[in-house]
Formats: sequence, structure tokens, C-alpha cells
Amino acid sequence: MGSIVSAHDVEYIEIYTSDQRKTTDYFVSGMGFQEKARCQTGALDSVLLRQKGVQLVITSGPGTAGFLAEHGDGIADIAFACEDPLAAREGALAAGARDLTSGNPAGPAVSGFGAVRHTLLKRSASQPHGLPPGRDWVRSPEGAAPAGTATELRLLDHIAVCLEAGTLHDAVQYYIDGFGFEQYSSEYVAVGEQAMDSIVVRSPSAGITFTIIEPDSTKKPGQIDEFLERNAGPGVQHLAFLVDEIVPAVSEFEARGVEFLQTPGTYYDVLAERIDNLDETIADLRKTNVLADRDEWGYLLQLFTRSPFERRTLFFELIQRHGAQGFGSSNIRALYEAVERARAATS
Repeated sequence: MGSIVSAHDVEYIEIYTSDQRKTTDYFVSGMGFQEKARCQTGALDSVLLRQKGVQLVITSGPGTAGFLAEHGDGIADIAFACEDPLAAREGALAAGARDLTSGNPAGPAVSGFGAVRHTLLKRSASQPHGLPPGRDWVRSPEGAAPAGTATELRLLDHIAVCLEAGTLHDAVQYYIDGFGFEQYSSEYVAVGEQAMDSIVVRSPSAGITFTIIEPDSTKKPGQIDEFLERNAGPGVQHLAFLVDEIVPAVSEFEARGVEFLQTPGTYYDVLAERIDNLDETIADLRKTNVLADRDEWGYLLQLFTRSPFERRTLFFELIQRHGAQGFGSSNIRALYEAVERARAATS
């Protein structure tokens, strides 16, 4: 079944939130998304945001109460664009999915991981995104991007998914058999007394990329275990947005209220030894806390936001690629070592 090509792009990502106004403002004022439409469908009240090829649906209302009570604010739906949604549903069901079509206003839907579903929508790869079907959307007045916006999020680079220990390989096989994804890479990362296993799968079109991670249960609990506890199970840990120039992007987003994680100064003390021939200066990376990693194809720059949500589940990443095809896993180890150097320097 791995030859089946049933999903080629992410049509939209739906975030359930307890505070729609605050969450919408985070993406519009902080990250430059534009509001395109609003709707109220049954017990769901939604706002559609768009920036280039990325669509977010921000949803609140009574219909989200059960999800929010169990998981907190987070992603409830990753909708897939398909040439044939009904065939895609049948392929997913044959691979072990649960049919979630009943009661889903947008149409065919199947289970993904944890409480995340996949709505399956018809759109050919050559067509632009449209309004998600099955809802009474009212288009919002066309407005300019927020004042001071210079950075564009070019596309959704990848979606990071955290799973419970022992479920990684079954989940990977599900996306291969059910949606025609291909295994792109795999890596085991051990840091101190913690470790995690990850496999990257993506659609043949490269329009959908999942970095799927599970903790090593034989090691001490770490950040993946902490996410699973806060989220009450598997879910989307972060969305990664591709940008052309991350250093000015971070400065701009910070000025507009987005909070990023701080990087220990000791990380940059050895960065030139880890990665040479950077176009950017280490001073600029240090000033903005941006991380760097290299693989056989080139290097990448990345930085993660603090979660804007109360339970600190979902957060976001900015990533700039200089040829690199990886996802910055060496930074997990480099950050750990930087913290250890800083601790040794003060002891």
C-alpha cells in the first residue's frame, strides 16, 4: 500500500483555543498572518488566517470544551489536501484508522494520533488554498499586513509530533500505508541520561512533513515525557515555519510581542568549531539566540518560541535553510553541553 499517493499538502491546521481573540492576535499581530474569514458552525466559532501557503483555523466554542479540558489549547485537526478524499479515507481505514466523518462539517475525516484528526479535502496540487468547505464562512474585509511587517513565513516546513514510548514505528507505518508517505530519515538522540527516537515521514510531493518523536522509556524522563504529561497524551509539539532570513525575523517578531527561548551564551563559545563558513556572524546569532546546525547538504538556522498557551503545550519554530535537509537534532546535544559548561563555570 506504500505506493498509494493519497495526500499531497496540508490544507489547514485547526487550533482549538480557550481564548480565540488572544490566539488570533498572536498570529496576526505577532507573526503577520491575515484574517480571511469567520464562521460559526454549530458549537464551533472559527477564524481563518492565511499567510502565503499556510492556513490556520482558530476555533473556540462549546464544541471544543472536551478537547480543551483534556489537552489544553492545541491542534485538533491537520487537514490534508487530496486528489480523491474518499479514496484517501478508504486507504487510511484499511491501514487501521478510525472513521471520524460523522459530525465533521468539512467532510471525510480519519484519526491521526492522540486526539488529532485528519480532515480529507479535495484539491489538486496545482490549485491554491481556498476556504475550508462545510462551514458558513463570511469573508473578512481585505486588510494590509500589520504595520511593520517585513518577514514572510514562506511555508510550513514541518510538523513535530510527540508520541508515547513504544508507538513510533506503528505510527510511521500507518502514514506510509494509509497516506502514501515515505520514510525520509531516522535518528536516535541521547543527551546525558535522556534519549529520544525520531523518524521523519513526508508525502511524495514534500508538501507534508512529520517529524515523529518518542522518548526512550529506558532512560530518565525528558522534554518529550513532559509534553506528553502536559498534553495528556500524544499531540503536535510544534509547527516549524520557513523564513528567508531568520536573524531579522526574530528581531521583528520579538518587537511585536513573540517570546523566544533564550540560548546559553556558552553555546556560541564553540559554535565556530561546530559549524564553519556561516554567512551570518556569530555575534548576530548570539544577539538573537538563533541556533545553527549542519548536515552533509549545508546548514540551517532555527529558533523556538515560548508556548503562548497556559499549559505550555504547542509552540512554534522559525527555520532558515542554507541547503540543509535535516531538522537541527544536533542542537539538542549542543544546548545540553552548553548548559553543562555554564554550570561548570559557576561551580
